[in-house]
Amino acid sequence: MATTTALLVVYFLLAVVVTVESAVSVDEHAHSVRRNTREIGGAPEVEKNPQFWNNMAKTSIQDALRIQKNHKTKVAKNVVLFLGDGMGVVTVTAARILKGQKAGNSGEETVLNMETLPHVALSKTYNIDAQTPEVTATAYLCGVKARWATLGLDGRARNEDCGSSKGREVPSVLSWAEYAGKSTGIVSTARVTHASTAAAYAHTANRRWEVDSILPPEAIENGCRDISAQLVDDNPGIEVILGGGRRHFHAGTDPEYPNDPGSNGVRSDGRNLVQDWLFGKTSARYVWNGTDFRTVNPQNTDYLLGLFEPSHMKYMTDRDDSPSEEPTLAEMTRTAIQILQKNRNGFFLLVQGSRIDHGHHEGKAVKAINEAVAFDDAVEVAKDLLNLDETLIVVTADHAHTVSLGGWDTARGSPVFGKLDPDYVVESVGAKLVPDGKPYTAIQYGTGPGYNISAPREDITNVDTANPDYVHQSAVPMIRESHGAEDVAIFADGPMAHLFHGVHEQNYIAHVMKYAACLGEYAEDCDREERVASGTARGSFSTAMVLLSIILQLAWV
Repeated sequence: MATTTALLVVYFLLAVVVTVESAVSVDEHAHSVRRNTREIGGAPEVEKNPQFWNNMAKTSIQDALRIQKNHKTKVAKNVVLFLGDGMGVVTVTAARILKGQKAGNSGEETVLNMETLPHVALSKTYNIDAQTPEVTATAYLCGVKARWATLGLDGRARNEDCGSSKGREVPSVLSWAEYAGKSTGIVSTARVTHASTAAAYAHTANRRWEVDSILPPEAIENGCRDISAQLVDDNPGIEVILGGGRRHFHAGTDPEYPNDPGSNGVRSDGRNLVQDWLFGKTSARYVWNGTDFRTVNPQNTDYLLGLFEPSHMKYMTDRDDSPSEEPTLAEMTRTAIQILQKNRNGFFLLVQGSRIDHGHHEGKAVKAINEAVAFDDAVEVAKDLLNLDETLIVVTADHAHTVSLGGWDTARGSPVFGKLDPDYVVESVGAKLVPDGKPYTAIQYGTGPGYNISAPREDITNVDTANPDYVHQSAVPMIRESHGAEDVAIFADGPMAHLFHGVHEQNYIAHVMKYAACLGEYAEDCDREERVASGTARGSFSTAMVLLSIILQLAWV
């Protein structure tokens, strides 16, 4: 009996050692302990104690019970949608490890900012005519699934058929926010006219119709307009537009690259859409470089247009630390929120980390995963600046990629971009698992440009696989790596975030955002007393919003 009692005392004392002794969470405490005791390729000492995991799980249960009892059901004054373009679950995992390793930890135990959002679900990303999706923006921004290359149009519109788009337009969450008197903004590391953001404000039968000079004759004959013109002409109320794509806004020489003909403007109508956007606006600014951007004062700026590259913005791995360097996604997000939150009615903001997708398409995982880390930094900015009792934050992706992460010889803390030992032996197999005897990386692609079709697999023994321009090996040769068909994650917090709870069709995301903020067909929900957000007079115009919703829905039939 004495021996048993002594063992229980020792067990209790061990539990006390690893139990949080302050308001710091178990996860944060564990992160701290790991940082101080980690050994590369080995298990941190604290994790060998079973009570470490038991305490962590118990705390997580208490957190889950607390969240369940305190669902936020008031009206969302603000809605922020973070869209990680091409950010499948594998990319999230790799970003988690990379972010941790950048901080000097093993990485696997790291918690991303997006992962702290308590409500998690999965989204099915297929198009109505494609198992593996191409463009899904109409689903998560407008609430209806559509064909693979159309934007802001329902499923009756056909790709590259301007005539079929007439009368098929569907309104977006951004447009409903505008109707409700909210401020709106778009932030992207791609061209601001790129597909994943364009569905917020444009209606087009083909995602590539970004500028008038590439419209086909049929589109011109039937009166279809390019995406850039729609952004400026049809959406004067969008207060913040930040990203790339200068060349689609003018026909002249680029101010940053005057000696590069490929950077010149490509409009054929002679218009300067930047000047057209500025016309009639007060307290408005246009910036095209980091120096000017960082002089913007949100308090005296009501409208901000920033176009920082002729095409897409730079990868994070291609940037320097100079004051003139273009702003990061986190910087743009901060400035956008500071401008938009001046509106007492609230705002809707779309933030797209688009270069995740581009890095994967090139087979350059180092670039893609670093972009995902930068995207997560932008999520942190929103969490820090906004009150989640009145702001719904949703983080998700439009689709995944064929990237994978794994391998036998992946010891704890292995560099996420490092090489694995081909001589590793699994006892149950009794032989080397890599017949060609060449090292490989934990990150690989199912399809892509990293396949040497004319020779045996490349020997990467002396190759720097952590170089941003290294092309990771792929199983099937393709000029560009392809999208993936699997579900993607949804992370959310704020009013009505608990509505994300299982496996959803992707169009459900737009409906939850509208429902949470009482927009569109859900405007009448604001009349419910228990949903009136403190400090926002919603009921006074909810009836008008219902009528407007009905009129607009009839107009789009």
